Amino acid sequence: MNAVALPRALLALYLAAFFLFLFGPLLVMAVTAFNISAYPQVLPFAGFTLHWFADLPRDDDLMLGLGNSLRIGAMVVVLSVPLGLAGALLMHQVHARARALYYLVTVSPVLTPGIIIGIATVIFWRDLTGMTHTRFLYDGILLTVLGQSSFIAAYCMLIFTARLQRFDPALAEAALDLGASRTQVFAHILLPFLRPAVLSAAALAFLSSFENYNTTTFSILADKTLTTVLAGRVRQGTTPALSALAVAIVAVSVLGAVAYEVLRRHEEGRRAAAQRVAREAERQEMQSAAQPA
Repeated sequence: MNAVALPRALLALYLAAFFLFLFGPLLVMAVTAFNISAYPQVLPFAGFTLHWFADLPRDDDLMLGLGNSLRIGAMVVVLSVPLGLAGALLMHQVHARARALYYLVTVSPVLTPGIIIGIATVIFWRDLTGMTHTRFLYDGILLTVLGQSSFIAAYCMLIFTARLQRFDPALAEAALDLGASRTQVFAHILLPFLRPAVLSAAALAFLSSFENYNTTTFSILADKTLTTVLAGRVRQGTTPALSALAVAIVAVSVLGAVAYEVLRRHEEGRRAAAQRVAREAERQEMQSAAQPA
């Protein structure tokens, strides 16, 4: 084996081991979801079945946890994305000397362990609602939304900050010089530019909320989410129904990613076609202007 083939073989071996380590558990889980055996196992394969998928809608605790996780994820998106956008816009407005301190403060929740955030959320809102006689706000769903949003908003802010670094301030200044208000500049110039970041931040916020466990397990109180239900089931002994649920979640995630990519490429194609039409119209106009009368 020559000096060129050996590094390539080692690289191929490394990539194979990496993808096996990454996707191996998913493949095992997928096989156990379709195995008729009552215990999650790959071998021996007792027979193909969809029984475990059919059992999922009849599992009340699992469906309750899934519904709560979807509700919490949607509310976290509604709260975290505007907070992250506001934080990113403010970062570009503060003085350069204070920017480092501002960045440290706003990103610190990301570096804080989720257990501490969950416990702090429960203690703070328990005391606050007790002092203000608003005990009805001391709710597990609401506390989980607030606790998760405290650090997920920081993730959203980082996404918006990265996008804003590519924004040309001259566009906003030109619009202001032409008589546009700041609200119009934000709605018609800045927000369309930030649309990819808004979609990315919303997807990240929902997925981060949906899979969160450390903060949720303390802030959810007596309620349940999908992660807390699954954690309890695993401690009691897993079943192929959990593999079936995981396969369903992965399938939905893959379909969502494929749909997003198809829509993105369709939008890029439509935009490219519009640019070609505009260039062709401009070329014809220039040719018409160049022809003698």
